[in-house]
Amino acid sequence: MSIDRVTDASFDDEVLQAAHPVLVDFWAEWCGPCKAIAPALEELAQELSGRLSIVKVNIDENPKTPSQYGVRAIPTLMIFKDGELAATKLGAATKSQLQQWVESVV
Repeated sequence: MSIDRVTDASFDDEVLQAAHPVLVDFWAEWCGPCKAIAPALEELAQELSGRLSIVKVNIDENPKTPSQYGVRAIPTLMIFKDGELAATKLGAATKSQLQQWVESVV
C-alpha cells in the first residue's frame, strides 16, 4: 500500500470520513526532515495496512488544511480517528519512534 496524496479539496473525504484511523504527514518538497522520514512512513504504511492509512499533504500546494489545524512547522504528523484529531507529533523521528507513537494512539 502506497502513501496517497491528499489535497485541501479531498481532505474531508479521505481523512475525516475515513472508516479507520489516518496518519496525515504535512510536508513540503524543500523540507529535509520531511524527506528523511518518508521511507519510514512508507514502511509503516505497508506494515499497518488495513489498520491505518497514511497520507501526505503538501503544505505549499494546499495551504488551507495546514492552517486549519495550526501546522506551523514541518514535518507535522497528525492522526485522525472518527473524523477527530487524536494525536500530533512534530519533527522527524526514527521508524521505531513513529511506530510506538502510532501504536499508542491506534
